[in-house]
Amino acid sequence: MRYRTIGTDPATCREVSVLSLGAMLFGTATDEPTSYAILDRYVEAGGTFIDTSDNYAFWQNGGQGGESEELLGRWRRSRGVGDEIVVATKLGARPLAPGTSYVDNPEGLSAKVIRESAERSRERLGMDRLHLLYAHIEDRTVPLEETVTAFAELVGEGTVGLLGASNHRVWRVERARALAATAGLPGYEVLQYHHSYLQRRFDVPSELDPDGDVGAVGPDLASYLRAEPQLTLVAYSPLIRGGYTRADRLGPAYDLPSTPGRLAALREVAAQTGATVNQVVLAWLMGGDVPSIPLVGASSVAQLDESLAAVDLGLTAEQQARLDAAH
Repeated sequence: MRYRTIGTDPATCREVSVLSLGAMLFGTATDEPTSYAILDRYVEAGGTFIDTSDNYAFWQNGGQGGESEELLGRWRRSRGVGDEIVVATKLGARPLAPGTSYVDNPEGLSAKVIRESAERSRERLGMDRLHLLYAHIEDRTVPLEETVTAFAELVGEGTVGLLGASNHRVWRVERARALAATAGLPGYEVLQYHHSYLQRRFDVPSELDPDGDVGAVGPDLASYLRAEPQLTLVAYSPLIRGGYTRADRLGPAYDLPSTPGRLAALREVAAQTGATVNQVVLAWLMGGDVPSIPLVGASSVAQLDESLAAVDLGLTAEQQARLDAAH
């Protein structure tokens, strides 16, 4: 395993593995024994960065979520896991009532919600301090100053370490970070967005934003990350839910002229290296000019092992350039 540092403050920064494990479906679609086996294998391989959310996975049973955090809490206690394994969670998108969702009835990002939801996550996870806490989705009904201050208060109290944002417009991230910096408060340092090798359309309205997809890395966010190298990008759904091995899963978001050429480049590099296409995608993400931490899901130990092998797949400069140039 390889590692990198996230965050800049010596009091809160952490060294984490370059591959993160997503626990979204643990405790619901993925049963407890299988979830434990995947988690154990990840830690055995040197993995130290696990991702969840307070709303995972409400859509599996029509509830409000919390099953993933609860399972991770049981696993941590059963294995004696402490702060050596960094756990990231999110708040803001938990449905306020069963049968609703983050689209029509989210908990939001008020000061009250941030404090109460973070406390519930700590209880479910069995942690004195959340290592990394994200604002999961935007909440434009609450003044941004209120959200920024509420997150910072938790850091100041020692119940949260690092702060992050996911599924936010870049201007909202920058405005929040500027507000925090002006007030001398901790701000967002980790950004979690969908990112993969295939380029994606951004002109299709999404459920969260009528102006288009707000949850994926586009030109503005890519430029922002290059200008702010102290920020960390965590790339969720890097394998597009199996889209690299099943084209029917790509959907209209990837219906672009560049897709055939980029898939051909992937297959070419995979053949050169003897790796799978999925492994090449993960290696490309980890080795890019703006390196990201791929956040991979797994429903079996075998799936996880495929992703873990990508950590040691060192692409040559020529292969990386071939992938970058494909269109």
